[in-house]
Order: sequence, then structure tokens, then C-alpha cells
Amino acid sequence: MSEIQREILSVGDLNRAIASSLEERFDTVWVSGEISNFKAYDSGHWYFSLKDEEGQIRCVMFRGRNGQVGFMPQSGDLVEVAANLGFYVPRGDIQLTVQSMRRAGMGGLYEAFLKLKAKLANEGVFDAENKQSIPTHPRSIGIITSPQAAALKDVLSTLARRAPHIPIVIYPTLVQGPDAPAGIISALKAAEKENAVDVILLVRGGGSIEDLWAFNDEQLAYAIAASPIPIVSGVGHETDVTIADFVADLRAPTPTGAAELAAPRRDQLLQELDAIMQALLQRVNQRVEREAQTLDQLALRLSHALPNPDRMREQIQGWQKRLNQAWLVRMENWKRDQGHFQSQLEMLNPQRTLERGYAVILSKNKAELQAVRKPSELQVKNIYQVQLAEGQVEVQFSEVNQLESK
Repeated sequence: MSEIQREILSVGDLNRAIASSLEERFDTVWVSGEISNFKAYDSGHWYFSLKDEEGQIRCVMFRGRNGQVGFMPQSGDLVEVAANLGFYVPRGDIQLTVQSMRRAGMGGLYEAFLKLKAKLANEGVFDAENKQSIPTHPRSIGIITSPQAAALKDVLSTLARRAPHIPIVIYPTLVQGPDAPAGIISALKAAEKENAVDVILLVRGGGSIEDLWAFNDEQLAYAIAASPIPIVSGVGHETDVTIADFVADLRAPTPTGAAELAAPRRDQLLQELDAIMQALLQRVNQRVEREAQTLDQLALRLSHALPNPDRMREQIQGWQKRLNQAWLVRMENWKRDQGHFQSQLEMLNPQRTLERGYAVILSKNKAELQAVRKPSELQVKNIYQVQLAEGQVEVQFSEVNQLESK
């Protein structure tokens, strides 16, 4: 092919071809290295290079992605990044477009964090229906943290400013190191046993993932979920996320934020109480005025409709006469009914039947007297009692012959 027939590419076309080829060749890659020439622009984007002893490569991490990093990188930091390999056409440079970043050596911890998070999520530990509401006006507030932690000073300062009237109970414990999870669980149990606080603040200052790892403990997660006292988690900075944050009834971005969420502002409460008092006074005044107007109307009606004593006396006499008449009629009806019932009872009296010449034969059956109703119930040599109109006798039959009924 002659030089005239060969296609001649512009620099931009060549760079775009290289960029397309690289994007097709490489998927997302993990790269580790040391940060150099780090710059954070006002736009929120980060530009830096990753280098090691054998080379370096330019990197860019856009604002939408770097907001999830959780720390501010600096030149000299060793990091691991997940990135797409690309080619910056205007400058002709190969660069990494970083999607996520973590400190070097954090991969194992992060994987353990994700694994535990998925497990607890599947068990429903994070479900919203399991979370308790935070009391708006707690009678007392508990704090679980290290007595030497700077976070404790911030929390106490915030509570003293916002709600100095609320008592504070501190449950000291380690918040870093292998013994910290057991210590935090013991503090939770102590708070539950005392039952002296209405809400618990679980707080600690910021740090690396290793520093905050105690709050990613599985047993601690179960203890927080089982706590009968509502828990507000304020661990680390706003970008720090732990398992305790997911399990807690409410997550605050910082320890100070946890104090603000748990304690109402005293001056705001006073303003609300003053507003309620003014509203009540207004309602009371309105009610008094309305009732006073009603009383005036009733007094006016009463002055125009005074009762007539003579007429009321006549009405009373008429009612008394009607009452007496009604009572007499009722008594006559009762007497008549009583006579009727008495005559019916007299007709049903069995003594009257005996007086007409009849008798009742009674047999002893299991120590009880029962009337004989059939000829077959009469047995020879058995003793029977015969009830007559004027007394009773005992008889014994020597012979019983049953007659045919006519």
C-alpha cells in the first residue's frame, strides 16, 4: 500500500482508538500503590497518582464516588482502589477512573464486614420494625464509651448545653481492641439491670477501620438488637459506618450528633411550654367569656319566666290525686290476681283429691317413697304406705291380681 493510500489519523482519532481499545480490553481492576500529588478540587473531584518502585499511573475519583471513601487521602498513603482503566484523550495519558478506595491491608477486614452485614441482614436484625423509637423527653440518658475518649467530652458538653436538666449516667468501657466488644456488652447489661436510663448513647470518636472494629462484632450486634433500652449509635465520623450503626435504633453521624438526637434543647422546650401556656390561657378566656354570655342569656330568660306558686301548688295537688287513684287501682288488681292464683293453687292441692275418696300408694325404693303408678309395681310381701285424706297406714299384700281395664 502506497503512502498516498494509507489512512492518516489525527491525534484525537488515534487517542480515541487507544481509549476504546483499553476499555474493551480491561474490566474493573484492583490496584494498590502509594498516593502522590493528591489534589482535591473545589468541584469535589480528586486527582492523584498511584506509584510503587516500578512505576506510576494517573488517577481521578469523581465526587459521587469519593463521598463514600470514609477518609481524606493524603500523599504518601498506601491504598487499594477498584478502577476502570481508560485513556484521557485531550492529554494522551493513560489513567484510572477510581470507583472505590480503601486503605491498603483493609481488604480482609472489609470482606469480613460485608459478610457479617449480609448475615445479619438476612436474619432481620436490621429490619425497621425491630427498632424502638427514641423518647422525645428522656428522664435520664446513659452513655457507653471510654472515660478517656474525646468523644465523651463532646457529648457531655452538648448535653450540658442542650438539656442541663437531664441526669447523665456513664457506663465506662473499652471501645478499641480485642477486649472492647465484651466490655461494651457488659456495659449494656449493666444499663439494662439498673434500668435507670431511658436511652443509651453508644459513642466513640473517629479512626481507621481497625480502630472501629470492636463495633463490627457479631455478639455485640445481637446484644444491641436485644436491648430493651433504645440505643443511639454515634461511632466515628460521618463517613464511618459500622455494624453497630445498622443494628442501633437510631444512627447519628458523630458522637455530638448522637447527643443532639437524644436530648431536646432546653430553650426550645421552654419556648414550646410558653406557647402551650399562652394557648391554654387563650382557650380558658374564650371559654369563660362564652359561659358568661350563656349565663346572661339564662338570667334574662329566668326574669321573664318566673314560676307561679299558686299554679304549681294546683299542679302538685292534681298529681297527688292522680297518684292516689292509680295506687288504688293497682292494689285492686293485685288483690284480684292474688285471689285467682290462690283458687288455682287450691284446685291443684293433692289433699283435695284425697278428700274426695282417693288414696295414694307409696313404695319404698332406695330409702325414698315413690308413688305406685302401675299394677306391676305391686309386689307380694312388700310393705307399702297408703296415704289417705285423714292419715296414712302401712299395708302388705298377700296376693295381687291384676284386673283387665274396661
